[in-house]
Amino acid sequence: MTPAARVQAAIELLDAVIGAAKREGAPADRLIADWARENRYAGSKDRRAVRELVYAAIRACGPVPQSGRAAMLRLVQDDPSLAACFDGSQYGPAAIGAGEEPGAAGVAPEWLMERFAASGVSESEAQALMGRAPLDIRVNTLKADRASIELPEAGEELAAPQALRFESGTQVDQSPAWRDGLVEVQDHGSQLACLALGARPGETVIDLCAGAGGKTLGLAAAMENAGRLLACDIDRSRLSRLAPRAERAGAGMIETRLLDPGRESEALADIAGMADAVLVDAPCSGTGTWRRKPEAKWRLTPDRLARFAATQDHLLDLATTLVHPGGRILFITCSLLDDEGADRIEAFLTRHKQWKALEISLPLGRPHRQGIRLSPSHDGTDGFFVAMLGSAC
Repeated sequence: MTPAARVQAAIELLDAVIGAAKREGAPADRLIADWARENRYAGSKDRRAVRELVYAAIRACGPVPQSGRAAMLRLVQDDPSLAACFDGSQYGPAAIGAGEEPGAAGVAPEWLMERFAASGVSESEAQALMGRAPLDIRVNTLKADRASIELPEAGEELAAPQALRFESGTQVDQSPAWRDGLVEVQDHGSQLACLALGARPGETVIDLCAGAGGKTLGLAAAMENAGRLLACDIDRSRLSRLAPRAERAGAGMIETRLLDPGRESEALADIAGMADAVLVDAPCSGTGTWRRKPEAKWRLTPDRLARFAATQDHLLDLATTLVHPGGRILFITCSLLDDEGADRIEAFLTRHKQWKALEISLPLGRPHRQGIRLSPSHDGTDGFFVAMLGSAC
């Protein structure tokens, strides 16, 4: 592909990304993968170049641009050399017209920037969400240890006791260590959040929103495969991915349970009041993961944010019915917005007077109201809010 053809391909993909964001369609990485399959003529260098252009344009635009072409024109403002690719050639984009407007620059739509500011997130801290994330792994202590594991290349040791960091794009999932369950890909912040729960061997622990089980596997390792660990979710597809991952990791203690939205209490009635700890890794906007999914900033609306907050309140209330007196709840959202973090904890404590916020000790993160905040700007992790809640004995 010529440089102009790569730019035109990126423009067309950006049109698809913008359309998907407006109708809650497929994420950008899937759209790019589909394009690569459908355009076999594009070599590996072409695919990589087009992908880089798409994500660079997304990161350069704050509000949703009018079109893929407008998004690419915004990127031209940052990299003027790209203007030569608008050459009107057979496979390239038309020449830039006089007065043609690029997409607006920025981190995110204005209403979101206002929410960040209200949550104590500076513009520079928000800007860090548009960076590129490294690749972090967790060494699985059910099979290995960071001090002795042998990997094709040495990773950077991080604050979490089994965390290693590699450059973005490192093919860890192609290594024997991954295939044999010695390591799992997991953001450093996610590993730290799991540590905060303090899960111990012999305990009964419920992962209420387990998804595909990344944090569940971390809990199984912390519990040394001893005790009861129940992984729950309402998404059958995501939960079904946990069993093969658990088998590979040697985590034989994990039970899975599919829940019906709004009827979770019925499905969990047999374990009500029995758990030592409940992890509520609640569905959220994912603002803390924008380094990996920058187009998510175009998908969020005030109504969607309000729905996430309502779901988080519901899950926290549900968790109180599952722990025994003296039990604990760890609340996590991968977001920097108080709407789905600190505000939810304050609302919870207003509803549940017998509960209190507990102190959390982590090697990274900064206190934020009644919890801890992790961010790419300050901690080099994805963005998280973490809070621990304890009930009266």
